[in-house]
Amino acid sequence: MKRQQYLVAGTGVLLLLALYFFGQTVPSHPKKDAAAGGDPGTSLVKSIGLQEILQAAEARLSPAQLSYVNRLQNSVVRGDVQSQQLNADRQLASFWKDSVSDGFLLYAYYTGEAAKLEKSEKSLTFAAQLFLQGLRGQDDPALKGWMATDAKQLFEKALELNPNNDSSKVGLGASYIFGSSAGSPMEVMQGIQRILEVARRDSTNMYAQLMLGWGGLVSGQFDKAIERLTTVVQHQPANIEAILLLAEVHQQRGNKTDAIRWYEAAKKQLGGQNEMVKEIDARIKSLR
Repeated sequence: MKRQQYLVAGTGVLLLLALYFFGQTVPSHPKKDAAAGGDPGTSLVKSIGLQEILQAAEARLSPAQLSYVNRLQNSVVRGDVQSQQLNADRQLASFWKDSVSDGFLLYAYYTGEAAKLEKSEKSLTFAAQLFLQGLRGQDDPALKGWMATDAKQLFEKALELNPNNDSSKVGLGASYIFGSSAGSPMEVMQGIQRILEVARRDSTNMYAQLMLGWGGLVSGQFDKAIERLTTVVQHQPANIEAILLLAEVHQQRGNKTDAIRWYEAAKKQLGGQNEMVKEIDARIKSLR
């Protein structure tokens, strides 16, 4: 199976992970005609920018909410501009997180903008991880590109402050992997190589092993994905992400028995999360 074909066919695991991480899928912007009339693996993907995301989100606000957002956006005046902007970004992040049910993208964006002004490693990595986690539940190619760009910038700024942070190195590599669905396979390999630098030095870094498992899945290197993900599950038996990815890899390879076994293992870990269990049961049924 070609890489592009796999990326289209393999989006089912994104739905499961989105349900796990967020309780729903990360918001997508309305589909456009970029892929119309062509093969989904070779069609061009239109880019998306902040203004388009803002306009789509603000169109769903009430008049009172829109007035509040506009006031914050225009609150920076003369004086201590940086302090005012930092305060505005923090308030906007809180608004999109707490007041809008599908405001994740702008919550992550303004959290990142505040972190850039604050210039603390902790804030930068927190914001970067928000984008990275969101990428794992996003199947819209244009949004993946936009989110990955922000994640990379934030991880890079964090690494400027602490070049020895392995988690940030792995996160940066993962941002290349997850943001690559509309790009060249070279971008995936660039991400894998960054993560391998950490894994070769510290084979017990399960975060690196998990992201290398993702890299193998995205690049179609299924044997390597299984090897990495099995290592994670051996060290972290309750790691639901690794378990679901193992099920997905085996399903893509046509190993129905192994895929069902890992889906059943995922169900045991999930307990009462009925929506996810329902999705997994549907997958198991389709494999039998």
